[in-house]
Amino acid sequence: MKALHIGALLLLSVNMGCSQPKGKPASAKTVAEFKVGNQMDEKGFWKIIDYSYNIAGDDKHQQDEIITKKLSAYSPEQIVEFEVILEKKVIEANDFKVMAADKIIEGLVTDDPYLYFRFWLIGLGEKTFKETLRNPDYLAGVVEKGVEPDFESLLYVSTKAYMNKTGKKTEDDTFPRSVAFKKGLNYDLGGPATTGKEWKTEDLPTLYPKLWEKFN
Repeated sequence: MKALHIGALLLLSVNMGCSQPKGKPASAKTVAEFKVGNQMDEKGFWKIIDYSYNIAGDDKHQQDEIITKKLSAYSPEQIVEFEVILEKKVIEANDFKVMAADKIIEGLVTDDPYLYFRFWLIGLGEKTFKETLRNPDYLAGVVEKGVEPDFESLLYVSTKAYMNKTGKKTEDDTFPRSVAFKKGLNYDLGGPATTGKEWKTEDLPTLYPKLWEKFN
């Protein structure tokens, strides 16, 4: 099912990117030179994500391109491991606290937008991801009202990088998403249940007052 989904949408993600308004990229002087590591672990994963966000800011099309380019410099096995870590992070972010942040920022929560919200949260970098999982109010000091919290194209960066590296044009069971699925990772329907404590909409202003004040 995943392979069919990405096959149908991959070209769309390449040509259109996401619709986020373009943020102000960091100055080149403030971003350390990127060096490809010898292994792909969480440190290496966040190195790519943080580097791309520091350069691109809220321009998700540019961030997508940077991630794909940097990831393409790694081995096929390392690209697969990047996808495995990414999917673990998406599953980790499936928490009622994150869902509350999505509700406050977007006004409602539905399946696909909530998934893309979690990819967007990952795209903001390691510190923001971890702090938001602890307390969504952290986002109030990071993002601006009017932001479009959607990084759908992050779903496809591993596939594009793997194609670049291997020269393969058609997905098979060696591709990153297929390998991750065989490892038991599934963030789609049928995946792990949302973790944490459920909330009621009327409780959100009290639970996360800073975020609520900024977006309401």
